[in-house]
Amino acid sequence: MIKENQRFLNGVLVLIDTLVILFSLFLAYHIRFKTTMFGPIGGTLPLWNYALFTLFAVLPTYLLLYYFFGLYKPFRNQSSIFSGTTKIIRSSVVAFVVLVAVLFVIDQPNFSRIMLMLLSIFVIVFASLERAAVIFALRMLRSTNHNLKHILIIGDNELAFTFARKIKSKTYLGYNVAGFLGRKEHLGKYFEGSRFIGTFLDLEKVLEEKKFDRVVIAIPLKYYYHLNEIVDTCENAGIKAEIIPDYYKYIPAKPSVELLDDLPIINIRYVPLDDAFNGFIKTLSDIVISLIAIVITSPIMILTAIAIKLESPGPIIFKQERIGYNGKPFMMYKFRSMRVQDEDEEKSQWTTKDDPRKTRVGEFIRKHSIDELPQFFNVLKRDMSVVGPRPERPYFVEEFRKEIPKYMVKHQVKPGLTGLAQVNGYRGNTSIKKRIEYDIQYVENWTFSLDIKIMFQTAFGRGANAY
Repeated sequence: MIKENQRFLNGVLVLIDTLVILFSLFLAYHIRFKTTMFGPIGGTLPLWNYALFTLFAVLPTYLLLYYFFGLYKPFRNQSSIFSGTTKIIRSSVVAFVVLVAVLFVIDQPNFSRIMLMLLSIFVIVFASLERAAVIFALRMLRSTNHNLKHILIIGDNELAFTFARKIKSKTYLGYNVAGFLGRKEHLGKYFEGSRFIGTFLDLEKVLEEKKFDRVVIAIPLKYYYHLNEIVDTCENAGIKAEIIPDYYKYIPAKPSVELLDDLPIINIRYVPLDDAFNGFIKTLSDIVISLIAIVITSPIMILTAIAIKLESPGPIIFKQERIGYNGKPFMMYKFRSMRVQDEDEEKSQWTTKDDPRKTRVGEFIRKHSIDELPQFFNVLKRDMSVVGPRPERPYFVEEFRKEIPKYMVKHQVKPGLTGLAQVNGYRGNTSIKKRIEYDIQYVENWTFSLDIKIMFQTAFGRGANAY
């Protein structure tokens, strides 16, 4: 019954998606060819050319990509009504590239690429709103005890109770804890309104007498030798068993599972930038933004170089070894803001607010972060990213990794010119522990929109602790 409901919902979604894509195409066609926004009216291919391309290329491409990107999987466990937006963006970007490639192969140079770009933008907007509306409607339905899934929880420990509390607190997910199995002394008792309907030994009989949509196993690690028996009993009853591992606190919110032959390996930290598509978007944006930044700031950099050379002897660019991605060292560039100093002292000294080593030009460029501009060249060299955890010197990395738990997690992504910690005021001689908390938050929760937000805050925020 549940599978039939999901098939029906997917059929409805395909129909709605088709209508949304057609509406977006109509809007894109109208703006491109019925307005002067992108050029004079007229000079287009006959309408039937676009109709045929829509029927045989646009619709199949979008619907297949929606399927492959998981947009037809059940919505029940999604944390936000806009959870599918990222997948819709990915699908639309790939669809645009595929459709342009198809036009090249079939030799249609007069087919409007601008219209396809507008189509992608409109699909992202309208499909995201459509998915949000569907998820919201389903949540409202489930909140009134409709479209429920009934769960049997095997366990009577804190792990089982925590799961039950979460289920009961999120009524919009549409789950009902139909009962517990536990030790004999709990038989007949209630927890949060759900009854212990049997002991662990009663599993087979309970599954024969009652119908459950899911069986969730939440037992302590020391009892895992019973797992085979429990799973076999569930499968003999035709129901799929699911396990909440007792070591769940080590598993990230978005777990990643790899297979080594037939042996599953669970990654205990979710890093969005490990995803190839995310990495591509990050690299592409880094290159584009750094090139634009170098062009825009080149007059400032030239004036800064002249000022440094005139004020004190020594090199204009200060190069210092830092630890970057995967713990690999690299040379980071900055405009020199201090008098030339002993190399050993420089490796292990912090810059202080009234540091006597700073020059007058150095004081100014540090206050306004101009000294960091040469790091855009580090970005082009792929040693750094525009946004990411700030890199540290090897001496301090060795010190902090001994003192601060999880310090090395920050090196699972490329270091940046600016980062989440910096826009929250943790730069310069401030709390390393708080800085690492923000760095780990960035590593585990990266999105392109987060990068944009951090860049905006960096550009228009205050230079607190910038010395």
